[in-house]
Amino acid sequence: MSLSAELRDALASLARTPRLLLALDFDGTMAPIVSRAGDARPLPRSAAALQAFTELPGTTTALISGRALASLREVAAPPAPTLLVGSHGAESWWGPDSPPLELTPEQLASLARARAVVAEAVQRFPGTVAEQKPAGVVLHYRLAAEFDARAAVAHVNAALDGQPGVHLSTGKMVREISVVKADKGESLAALRDFSGATAVFFAGDDVTDEHAFAALRPGDLGIKVGPGQTAAAHRIGSPDELPDVLEFLLASRRTFLATP
Repeated sequence: MSLSAELRDALASLARTPRLLLALDFDGTMAPIVSRAGDARPLPRSAAALQAFTELPGTTTALISGRALASLREVAAPPAPTLLVGSHGAESWWGPDSPPLELTPEQLASLARARAVVAEAVQRFPGTVAEQKPAGVVLHYRLAAEFDARAAVAHVNAALDGQPGVHLSTGKMVREISVVKADKGESLAALRDFSGATAVFFAGDDVTDEHAFAALRPGDLGIKVGPGQTAAAHRIGSPDELPDVLEFLLASRRTFLATP
């Protein structure tokens, strides 16, 4: 990939910030989208760049994903210093002292109801799959025929939309239900405060990443991966192009940090 002059200038400027937060979505950003979520793996050059950023002073790395934390750890194998946000912000790991997620009795009851509804949809409509999360459940319909996918989503919407304490959102070929209201924008803002970042880099591909792009400030840099409307100032075509971006930023930051 040949980076545009505009993107190169923006990356070079970002590299000179005193404290950088490098935050990445995983699926569709660090890793190509696959049919089975458990098969996803980061592209080797993106993984190597993330590792290299963790070794730089004044630099904090983070993954912000819709996956549950356990799933994110399994497929991403993030380097130890990397901060983790899972389930779109319902779960987080910012170090050994991070408290575990605890649901109220009301949230547990809502979660049981949501899981039952999605289980019924999966039973009725071939090709749909349920993914369980600590604070929610996801209906995947990437492998379903169009009629079954639409019917499954309609079934879930009819049963759960508007229910107190239940939050529905849409991603790429998924309908997600959570009993904890959170989004990637809130998570990115919290990570900024936690790390003391003076500027933020964020890359993501899904509609759920738009919350994070909307949370960026002047001096930050957002990159949309793939097609679709976005609030990000820059765009690349696919996860295959992200390594060039990360490696350019990495080289620019190393130069800045080595300059007396």
